[in-house]
Amino acid sequence: MIKKVLISACLLISFVSFAQQGTASPYSFFGIGDARFKGTLENRMMAGVAVEQDSIHLNLENPASYASLMQTTFTVGGTFATSNLKTSSQSEKAQRTTFDYLALGIPMGKFGASFGLIPVSSVGYKIRNDNSATEGATSSQLDGKGGVNKVYFGLGYKITKNWNIGVDAQYNFGKITTTSVEGITGVDNGTAEVNTSEISGMGFSIGTMYQKKVYKKMSLFSSLSYSFASNLSSDNTRVISVQGDPDPYAYPANSTDLKLPNKLSIGLGLGEARKWLVGANMTFQGAGQLANYYNSAENVSYESYSKYAVGGYYLPNYNSFTSYMSRITYRAGLKYEKIGLIVNNESIKDIGMSLGAGIPIPGSFSNVNFGIEFGKRGTVSSNLVQENYVNFSLSFSFNDKWFVKSKFQ
Repeated sequence: MIKKVLISACLLISFVSFAQQGTASPYSFFGIGDARFKGTLENRMMAGVAVEQDSIHLNLENPASYASLMQTTFTVGGTFATSNLKTSSQSEKAQRTTFDYLALGIPMGKFGASFGLIPVSSVGYKIRNDNSATEGATSSQLDGKGGVNKVYFGLGYKITKNWNIGVDAQYNFGKITTTSVEGITGVDNGTAEVNTSEISGMGFSIGTMYQKKVYKKMSLFSSLSYSFASNLSSDNTRVISVQGDPDPYAYPANSTDLKLPNKLSIGLGLGEARKWLVGANMTFQGAGQLANYYNSAENVSYESYSKYAVGGYYLPNYNSFTSYMSRITYRAGLKYEKIGLIVNNESIKDIGMSLGAGIPIPGSFSNVNFGIEFGKRGTVSSNLVQENYVNFSLSFSFNDKWFVKSKFQ
C-alpha cells in the first residue's frame, strides 16, 4: 500500500506541475473564479449523483459516507480539459491539465475519517481588446491566474446499520493575481495595474445518509448534506506602473470580506448494491458575496446557484472469476446547472453529459477510473461567450486494510 501511495504522490506532483491555471474561462474573472470540485471521478461520471453508502470508494460530497468505509482508501484524480470559446463572430480553443483532488479515508469501527486537499476554484483568463491599428485608440489586456484550495478533515458515524451522520471542517486558502495593461496607439508608454489577493477562511458541513431495502435485493438510498455560509478574508494589494518607470506606485494594503453562501444537497437513488443504481441529485446554494474591488462591474450580478443531475452505474458481476469485463463498472449522467452568475442580464448555465468506467486492479479492491464529460456553458447572446467543452479525467483509488496486526510473525 505504501508503494501505491508513493506512486500516486508522484502522479499528484505531475498533475500539480501542469495545474498552475485550472481554467481558461473568461467567466473566471468574476468572484473567486470557476468552481472546480465536482466530486470524485466515480460520482462525477454520474453527473454528481452520490447517494450510495460505498464501502471502498470515497464520497467527498457527504461526510456521513466515511462511516461506511470498510478499507483504507487513498484516491487522487486529474483532468485534461479542452474547450472551444466562441462569440457571435470569433472563436478560440484552449486546453489545460488540472489536479482535481487528493484524499484519504480511514475506517474506525462505527466511525470513519477522511482528510485531503481539494481545489475549490480557479482563475485563468486572457481578455484582449486590440485597437492598435487605429491612431489614438486604446488597447487593453486583462490576465488572471490563481484560485482557492481547501484542506479538510471529516468524521462520520454509523448510528445504525443503515443510517450514517457526519461533519466536515475545511480551511480555504489561495492567491489570485490579476493584471490589466492599457496602451494608446501612438503613445510610447502604457500603464499596468497588478492586483493580488491572499484569501483565507474556515468552513463547515454536515450530512446524513440512509438506505433501506424495499424489495428483495433492491434498496432505496438517500443523502442530505448542508454547508454553512462562511466568511473569506481577502488581503489585497494594488501596484500601478508606467512602462519604463522604475518606481511603481503601490496603494496601501486593504482587506475585503467575502462570503461563501450556504449550500443544500439532496439525493435519492434506487438500486442493488454492487450491481446497479439510478439516482438523482438536487443542489441549491445562495448568491453569496464574492465580488472583490478589482472585479466588480455594473453589468454583473450574482444569483442563487442550482444544479439538477440524474445518473447511475451498472456492474455486471463484481465477483466474477471468469470474465474480467464483467467486473468493470459503467457510469453515466446528465446535469443542468445555473452557476450563480448573471452577465448582461443573462443567467449563465452549464448543461453537460458524462460517461465513465471503473477498471478493477486484479487481486485487490483498488481500481482505475476513466471518464469523459462534454457540455456547453454560457451563450453567444448579449455579447457573451459560449464554452463548448470536453474533459478527459483519470483517477486512482487504492484500497487496503491498514492498522491490522498480523497473525503470523
